[in-house]
Amino acid sequence: MEKKKKEVPVLWTKSFILLIIGNLFLFMSFMMLMPTMPPQAKALGATDLQIGLVTSLFAVAAIFVRPFVGFVLESNSRKWLVVVGAVVLFILTISYSFTYMILLFLAVRFIHGFAWGVSTTVNGTVAVELVPSKRIGEGVGYFGLSVTIGMIVAPSVGIFLYQNFGFQTLIIGSATLGMVAIVTLALGKYHTPKSVQETTFNPKEFSFFRALFDKDSWFPAVVTILSTFGYGAIVTFIVIFGEERGIDQIFLYYFCNAIMATIARPISGKWFDSKGPWSLVVVCALLTIAGLWVLSYTYSVGMLILAGCIFGAGYGSMLPALQAWVLSKTKPEQRGIANGMYYSSIDLGIGLSAILLGVVSSYVELGTVFQISSICFVIVILMTVIDYRKQKQVKKKQSTVAV
Repeated sequence: MEKKKKEVPVLWTKSFILLIIGNLFLFMSFMMLMPTMPPQAKALGATDLQIGLVTSLFAVAAIFVRPFVGFVLESNSRKWLVVVGAVVLFILTISYSFTYMILLFLAVRFIHGFAWGVSTTVNGTVAVELVPSKRIGEGVGYFGLSVTIGMIVAPSVGIFLYQNFGFQTLIIGSATLGMVAIVTLALGKYHTPKSVQETTFNPKEFSFFRALFDKDSWFPAVVTILSTFGYGAIVTFIVIFGEERGIDQIFLYYFCNAIMATIARPISGKWFDSKGPWSLVVVCALLTIAGLWVLSYTYSVGMLILAGCIFGAGYGSMLPALQAWVLSKTKPEQRGIANGMYYSSIDLGIGLSAILLGVVSSYVELGTVFQISSICFVIVILMTVIDYRKQKQVKKKQSTVAV
């Protein structure tokens, strides 16, 4: 008798592809605005404190709303949450065109944070539910490309539009991408787990702290905070760094980041599924450290490209690996909460980085700031190795008991 071939679970369904494309446009629409909000606030007459609030208010709102979204996801269908989130983000993007007073601008920014928290949590949860459990690392890795490319490419596009064509043109560009995201996301069919369908929504059962924190996934969430804290140095200072070093083609750093992240993604996803997160996270952290140090010594376009390629290969694979790690440790009905915790970890890491490394940058040059931020990834390596050994001991004890 012929041996039956093992069936490989289908990953590339129509809905999964539409979700990736829609989420890419959503992230690009949002990330185009990210680096241009502080200068626009300044143009409206904002004080230094108000300029700082542009970022902090947004982050606080996003972190605050995610526990509520995680709770709602425990008992609600996915489709309407995906589409409504994208529509609200589109409306808020357009509303920036009518904010001529700084207080109104800050108010819109705060509400925008709520909408962003909802959309990222819902879309990330839906992605996991569309992916076969045996290919979660690979599937989340591909979905993570929409996040990574959006985070890497869109900021430079936004800066280009803002500096050359003005704020209103930037809003039009961002809103156009947002509209494409709405249409694309609306075409997908999103599976709602049976355990969720059987759960009745009861607001009285809501607990903010229970929905804020998933005890099974706390470790990879802490690793995520450290990783994004290190990445925050790039987000905050890369454009200023290019100006200081006399490198005009700073967009090449983002471009090379995106290319290497895309190339590495299929490899890293399969690596996660076959060997788990530990070795993958360690290798990614080492590459990220190397990328940061090469960048710190960069004075030419060639070195900039090299730094971008190394960093992209490392960090571009690390984020989706961390998300897959978070979600692989939680129950299906808890994925909304775990996903919200993951994205809140990103916001918290980058937000803290902007504040703390901003203070450090007033005392040392930016090349040194990148070197200092690499310490975060050294800690990530140590934590990951310790967790690997701990998990190995737990399995050893379990196998001994079973015998």
